[in-house]
Amino acid sequence: MADLVVNADDYGLTIGVSRAIVRAHRHGVVTSTSVMAASPAFQTTVGWLDDVPDLGVGLHLTAVGEDPPLLSAAEVSTLVDRHGNLAVSSVRMVPRLVAGQVDPADLEREFTAQYEAFTATGRHPTHLDTHHNLHLWPMVSEVVIRLAERWAVPAVRVPWSRAGTPIGMGVRRLASSLRDRVDEAGLWRPDVFYGIDEGGRLDTPTLLGLVDRWPADADVSVEVATHPGIPDDPDLGRYPWRGASRPAELESLTSPEVTARIRDGGHRLTTYGPTAVTGSPPVSLDLTSRETDLGDAVRA
Repeated sequence: MADLVVNADDYGLTIGVSRAIVRAHRHGVVTSTSVMAASPAFQTTVGWLDDVPDLGVGLHLTAVGEDPPLLSAAEVSTLVDRHGNLAVSSVRMVPRLVAGQVDPADLEREFTAQYEAFTATGRHPTHLDTHHNLHLWPMVSEVVIRLAERWAVPAVRVPWSRAGTPIGMGVRRLASSLRDRVDEAGLWRPDVFYGIDEGGRLDTPTLLGLVDRWPADADVSVEVATHPGIPDDPDLGRYPWRGASRPAELESLTSPEVTARIRDGGHRLTTYGPTAVTGSPPVSLDLTSRETDLGDAVRA
């Protein structure tokens, strides 16, 4: 069977996004989330995680996204524009990384501030990843892996693309290097990743198609990165990359058809967990004990 980690990114971005992630866990197949400690709704919504103890909670380190960093512009001057905001996306940040205009010490300081804000809530992250997968870039990955070791975080996401486009080939080249670095550091990662190529179109048929790719006898761990949200979220309006597909993703992640397909395929819903550091499979979830309207449709 495949061990399936369904991770919802961007918890804390908006109240609506956080609400959608909780719903996709309680009433669907989301097993894990990545929290944005630097985002506007973090303080308002982080306490909701106490009500979903089976939801794995990692840290979505943020160095892009248009919001300001946690630290002052003077403390992380190479990360911000003249208005004190982070770059709107990785498309804007990568040229600066290529040109050597980003100080890794600034990244480390800001990421550490986000980690400290996260752990101040009494939590320890199950894994690290980055907003817009910025840690595909080698200098950023060096910082992220070093911090994972320092903080005793057992796992780091390794994104992947199967697209035959120049961007897809570039992602694979960067991801191969990242995978090697994660492995050399003794950190855990899922064997297979989906989410980049499917971004913006992870509706129910697409998610069903992903599940059908894994034969029942496949002995692999798989991460699917998702971005659920509520319809007409007013707080997403400030982000040009907000994506209109978030409600469709929420619908797919709570679809009884998707749940049944996972069950019938013999797969196991899991999360990043503490056993990952030993190289063992991640923790299996007893989904029958969750507050869900799906009954015993999925069993661990």
